[in-house]
Amino acid sequence: MSFAETGPSKPVTDSIRVDKVSPQAKAFRSVRIILVLLLAGVGLIPIFIMGITSLKSRADIVSVPPKLAFEPTLEGFVFLLTERSQLSGRRLEEAKANAENLGLFEQVALKNGQVINGPSDFVKRLTNSFIISAGSTIFSVTLGVFAAYAFSRFQVPGKDDLLFFILSTRMLPAVVVTIPLFLMYRQLGLYDTHLGMILLYTVFNLSLTTWLLKGFIDEIPLEYEEAALVDGYSRFQAFYKIVLPQAATGIAATTVFAFIFAWNEYAFALMLTSQAARTAPPAIATMQGRGGIEWSAIAAGSLAFLIPVVIITFALRRHLLRGVTFGAIRQ
Repeated sequence: MSFAETGPSKPVTDSIRVDKVSPQAKAFRSVRIILVLLLAGVGLIPIFIMGITSLKSRADIVSVPPKLAFEPTLEGFVFLLTERSQLSGRRLEEAKANAENLGLFEQVALKNGQVINGPSDFVKRLTNSFIISAGSTIFSVTLGVFAAYAFSRFQVPGKDDLLFFILSTRMLPAVVVTIPLFLMYRQLGLYDTHLGMILLYTVFNLSLTTWLLKGFIDEIPLEYEEAALVDGYSRFQAFYKIVLPQAATGIAATTVFAFIFAWNEYAFALMLTSQAARTAPPAIATMQGRGGIEWSAIAAGSLAFLIPVVIITFALRRHLLRGVTFGAIRQ
């Protein structure tokens, strides 16, 4: 058969069907976008207020009605990061005469009639929060992975009762066990120590990590491990090379939740620490100024306290989104 007998070929574009989005679908998508933006805007209002409060002077903060247009100042961050003393009389006049030779923070403090004596302990409190939160998160997630794997893959006697017992540790309000823990920590020498807070947060986070990770591991097909065992892998090798990579997204999501709980915890940190291991939440809440509460410093401290969690959550956002929906679609 010659080429001429086949007849003219149809254009390629005729065989491609172009799917057109209906006007109703476009309108529905626009409505969803608007709703998401509105919800995001409402959720960001407290952060916006906290941000502008940290840049206001004391007079602007207490003004009625509240000012949205104001001259930004670094008073809040100066009050947060430094220890100061009040100047008066001739000492104040001498300090103002030498203001050109002072740094930015010294000039801001001088406008309020104060001189900087040294750094505050807020950076130390923030460092304590990071050490305790990171340590407890590492321990709780590590132990939770092994516990969740055991509950998911082995016939543990009384498994349901044990899982409920583990979950019940999160049902107790912190204030109920604070006094017994305080007495026990004083006897064991764990009061106001990093180790004591890491152990405490690890215990309270373990139920969360175990239950979350068990759900993730349950969704991993058992056939993968059986095939690895047939190929000569040991049980630990199958766990390390098969289960852990498959559960990576769930582990990332669990890590974020465990870290946020330890980072934001207030009651235990207030009652079981004083100086050496005091974390940022009780330090910010009990912050007092000279002659009144320094709201700008509290807002600046809250903003600085929020930034590490935002960075960690943003860095793990892909794993977090995949982790919270892991196993939602079953085949």
